Amino acid sequence: MCALDHRGSLQKMLKGVLDREPTYQDMVDFKLDICRTLSSESSAILLDPLFGAAQSIASGLLAGSSGLVVSLEETGYAGDAEGRISRELSDWGAAKIRRMGADGAKLLLYYRPGVDVAPRQLDLVRKLAADCAAQDLAFVVEPVGYPLGDEASTGGYAAIKPDIVIQTARDISPLGIDVLKAEFPADVKVEKDENKMFEFCKRLDEASQAPWIILSAGVDFSWFQREVEIACKAGASGFLAGRALWQEATTMKTRAERVEFFSTTVVQRLRLISALANAYGTPWYKKTAAPSVVEGWYASY
Repeated sequence: MCALDHRGSLQKMLKGVLDREPTYQDMVDFKLDICRTLSSESSAILLDPLFGAAQSIASGLLAGSSGLVVSLEETGYAGDAEGRISRELSDWGAAKIRRMGADGAKLLLYYRPGVDVAPRQLDLVRKLAADCAAQDLAFVVEPVGYPLGDEASTGGYAAIKPDIVIQTARDISPLGIDVLKAEFPADVKVEKDENKMFEFCKRLDEASQAPWIILSAGVDFSWFQREVEIACKAGASGFLAGRALWQEATTMKTRAERVEFFSTTVVQRLRLISALANAYGTPWYKKTAAPSVVEGWYASY
């Protein structure tokens, strides 16, 4: 799947090349240009409600073979840097996502096991899982960890990142979610042993009760390609990739140059990692209970 629900981060990236604040139309055009070339190559596209979801439907650019997943959260977080609180986007929710014809909803969840706000974050997952279940929407949760104290500057966070990602899967996957969009359970700038990376991914697979995929987190594509292969061999069902696929486009001066990059380099990248996922990934349904259709099934459906 291709992630394109970026808001604040994409605005900052485009500001650098435009030398001004990007307009609403700048943001929409960037997303539509990607949808035009990638939706037919993806099993689903993840878009946001501000600049991409309805706009892609109205423009007729989404391929009929591609699913649509729409984000639920407000960009950024409340609280402080060591107690981050995710928020639902105002005037938005699972019912509206279903009404617009989408197939799934996604929540980006800032989460650090053990901090004071962790129970509040888990309550948000439970609440939105129930909302999505009521609308028969697939619910994708993307937990993102963060450092405490001097962990970032001392390298301490990189050392404990595998344990944080794995414990996060234990905490979140039983809460009624359909897909866990997990961070790769190692800092590839620090950890170079691919055997260790594979073992971390195996532990993540054992910890997650839901099918899991990996996010790209803006790493270079060459690194993400290795992450996809390692994770899928260890039990992942695929990926939901954003900046690793297309981030260079935010430095291009003309729209024509950007469109050419999407239709060539980015398509090639997506096909390459899709082939890895198809070759090595675990089908999502192997992580879920087989449906039982018995007499009177419709009463409780």
